[in-house]
Order: sequence, then C-alpha cells, then structure tokens
Amino acid sequence: MDVRKHKASFFSVVITFLCLTLSLNANATDSVLEAVTNAETELGARIGLAVHDLETGKRWEHKSNERFPLSSTFKTLACANVLQRVDLGKERIDRVVRFSESNLVTYSPVTEKHVGKKGMSLAELCQATLSTSDNSAANFILQAIGGPKALTKFLRSIGDDTTRLDRWETELNEAVPGDKRDTTTPIAMVTTLEKLLIDETLSIKSRQQLESWLKGNEVGDALFRKGVPSDWIVADRTGAGGYGSRAITAVMWPPNRKPIVAALYITETDASFEERNAVIAKIGEQIAKTVLMENSRN
Repeated sequence: MDVRKHKASFFSVVITFLCLTLSLNANATDSVLEAVTNAETELGARIGLAVHDLETGKRWEHKSNERFPLSSTFKTLACANVLQRVDLGKERIDRVVRFSESNLVTYSPVTEKHVGKKGMSLAELCQATLSTSDNSAANFILQAIGGPKALTKFLRSIGDDTTRLDRWETELNEAVPGDKRDTTTPIAMVTTLEKLLIDETLSIKSRQQLESWLKGNEVGDALFRKGVPSDWIVADRTGAGGYGSRAITAVMWPPNRKPIVAALYITETDASFEERNAVIAKIGEQIAKTVLMENSRN
C-alpha cells in the first residue's frame, strides 16, 4: 500500500467534507438574508433583521445596526419596566388605574370597555396592550413608570444604549424617515429581549409573566406565527406606523431546543398592510427552514 497516496486520499475526503459543510452552512445563512433582500425589492422598502439562535449561537443580520421606528414593539419594554419595578418593591402589579373616556386614544379595544367602571390593574393593562396592542393601555403603563423618558432610562440601566422612546401613543408611530425619536435597531432589540426574557434582568416570576403575555398575542397570526411550524411556541409583539412601517419582535421555541430571538423592522414603503405581513411570514418561514436544516445535520 502506498501510505502517501492513502493519506492524500483521506485528507482529500476530509477537506471535501469540510468544504461541503461550510458551503451548506453558508447557503443556509444566505437563504435567510436572501429572503430579506428579496422582500426589500418586492416592497421597495428598507428592512432590518437580527436573529440569534440560542441553541447554536448562529446569527443572521441585515441592516441590523440601522435605526427603525419602534411602533408598538415598545410595549414589551414598557411592561418589562413595570415588572422590574414590581421586583424591586416599587410597584404592585395589582394596582388599579382608573380612567375616563377623555383619557383614551385611537385604537383602544379593551380599555374602552372599562370606561366609567372600576378601572384596570397594571397586570390587566399589560395583558391588554400585549395581546391586542391597545394604545390607551400602553399610555397608562407609560404613566405608571414615569413616561417615555423613564422607559429610555430603564433601557439604559440594562445596557441598551440605542433604543429610545420619546413620545406617547399615538404620536410615536409617525415614523418620519431620519427621525431618531422612538427608534431602535434590530440588534439592540434582540439583545434587550434576551436580557428581559432569557437572562436574569427580571425575576423568574416576572420573566414567566412577560413571556405569558407575549404568547397571548392576538394580532400576530399573519406574521411569524404563519411562517413557522405549528409546534413552535411563539411569544411576540407586533407594530405598525407611518411610511409603511411594520415590525415584529419575537422569541420562538422549536420543540426540545433553546429558543430563537428575532427582530424584524420594515419601513419606507408604499406596500399594503397585507403585502408587508406576507413578506414577514415568508422570512419567518425561511428562518424556520434554516433552523430545521441545522437540526437535521446535528
């Protein structure tokens, strides 16, 4: 036997295998980013994406450091701030907030039913704003924590130096291009979601409560939830605003593995609401396909 030829053949097989593996991994990653760039072309939009697979450590990013309008994705952060205040003994989650019709703003499907009654607890207000995106409930939560500037201060305290809230509902949804007010970046939001829902920024009880509220989202079925397999558990918050802005932030649990944290923001497009929803679902589907492909190799 020619030992040198045997070794050369062995190393050739190893190198071929490694190249094939790297190629498959690159193609899997590229397929997610390709879905985003295709969506940008289809919608004539600016799209930002950040995804972190906590099982494998892999990330997918597209314009992840550019600023995008927060829209209603800030509501997760506001309720997390309430929960932190509860953890610190500065607030009670069952404290009741009373309000009148004059306190309501556009789109208040839950709070409008409680006008003139006994009011709603902070827990009920968070459930309302995170499940239906009730704007008045969000404002009452902001009042409870001290307003938009207080929310920004909370974010700075947990290491988010990017995300900022400057205004109340519904003005914060203007989303004028180039306006830094009420904005975040996809990567900043993913990092903050991990701190709030995965790490120990909040107590276990508060993390579980926030997760439960987000799993109960009633207005996200046409987005990531439509694109990922039905056995994935999704905790998400959606948003929409001016200049075609559409957003979703999510933590998604495939069966028997660590979750995937994602933030997707769309803005500066004339595409219809339905068209924007459809591309978000497609991107979610591609993320799921890529993750499942990775699982099948391991």
